[in-house]
Amino acid sequence: MAGQHETTTDTVTLYEDVPAPAHGDDLAQAKRWLAAAGRITRAERAARLPGATGDTVARRAVNWAEVRPEWGLAGCAAFVAAPRAATVGRSLEGRAFLHSYDWQDDEGFGTLELILTAPVVVASWISLQYYGSAVAPRAFGGGNKLIHNVVGGIGVVQGNGGILRPGLPWQTVHDGETLAHEPLRLSVLVEAPTAAIADVLRKHDGVRELFDNGWLHLFALENGRISARYRPGLEWDRVEAQTKAA
Repeated sequence: MAGQHETTTDTVTLYEDVPAPAHGDDLAQAKRWLAAAGRITRAERAARLPGATGDTVARRAVNWAEVRPEWGLAGCAAFVAAPRAATVGRSLEGRAFLHSYDWQDDEGFGTLELILTAPVVVASWISLQYYGSAVAPRAFGGGNKLIHNVVGGIGVVQGNGGILRPGLPWQTVHDGETLAHEPLRLSVLVEAPTAAIADVLRKHDGVRELFDNGWLHLFALENGRISARYRPGLEWDRVEAQTKAA
């Protein structure tokens, strides 16, 4: 059944396209689980958001008047595509884009190609926007949200003039005293044969350039542990498989 996860409010909507009376109890239980998971997640996120509580963080996330509405993506550090067993039971502190993926069920590696060319690319946009807004706010940030005016739907200016600012407001990456987002290059960890990963990169120049030019780091996993690190030019440095991915 299709569903949508609203990442700013931690709510999940299930789309019941056709009646499924035989699964009514299952759907009701799933909705209870999802609602409970949302409450837990909101409480965890509220702990680091100034002035927020588990009960108010969802409302803040959709309130344009809030200076710091939500920090759901602040702190993003890793992208993991591996069997769920590789990370289950470990706290990733809300800092990982987490995908359940088993390469042994991926005949032809079509799903691997989809992961590397779609969600990894989107994660790179997010990570680099936070990175640029934190390390060079004058060039890549959005300035002070308190005096923003939206221009043409493509950026903001501060007050009634000045340069067009396309990045994130300072309040998105800073809590007023210190950085709320640790600026670093996203680490992409994929549990799949290195040859299969390299084949996908060989077919997609734009994706390979993200790693060849150092905008992202790429690691291969074996049984949930780092086994190799990607180097520019479709090369790999083997690593003794003893470093836990988490």
